[in-house]
Amino acid sequence: MWVWFGVAALFLLFEMVTGTFYLLLVALGLVASGAAAYAGLTLIWQIISGLVVSLIGLVLVHRYRLSKGHVDTQSDPDVVQDVGQRVIVDAWDENGQARVFYRGANWNARIDSNQPAQPGEHYIQAVQGLTLILRPGPYPLTGTQH
Repeated sequence: MWVWFGVAALFLLFEMVTGTFYLLLVALGLVASGAAAYAGLTLIWQIISGLVVSLIGLVLVHRYRLSKGHVDTQSDPDVVQDVGQRVIVDAWDENGQARVFYRGANWNARIDSNQPAQPGEHYIQAVQGLTLILRPGPYPLTGTQH
C-alpha cells in the first residue's frame, strides 16, 4: 500500500519539474491504487483502479483543452517568436519546399497545406522542428499586433 503512495509522491515531484498535467494524472491513479490496497483489494484491482482514475483524468483534461480552443504551440505567436514574421521565397520546388534566408541563416521552408506555392512575400504560420511552415502574403492581424 505505501509503495503506491511513495511512487505517487515521486510522480508529483516529476510533475513539478516538467509542468505537464499527465504526470499528475498518473500520480492520481497511483493514489487510487494505494486507496484500493488500503481497502484490501487484490493487486489486479489495485492496478485497474489506478488505470481507471488516470484514464478518466485524461479524458477530462482532453475535453477541457478542446473547450478552451487549444492552440497548438508551434503556431502560437505568443509562444514561438517566429510566427507572423515575414520572409521572401524566391522559388518553390516541385514538393512545395524552399530555402529562405531568415534571421541571418538559410532555413528549410514548406508551404502550408492548401496554399498556392508562388514566389514572393510569405509569413511564418508555424515552426515544425527546423522547418518554417509558410503562407503567402502579409501576416493577418487579428486583435494582436505583430
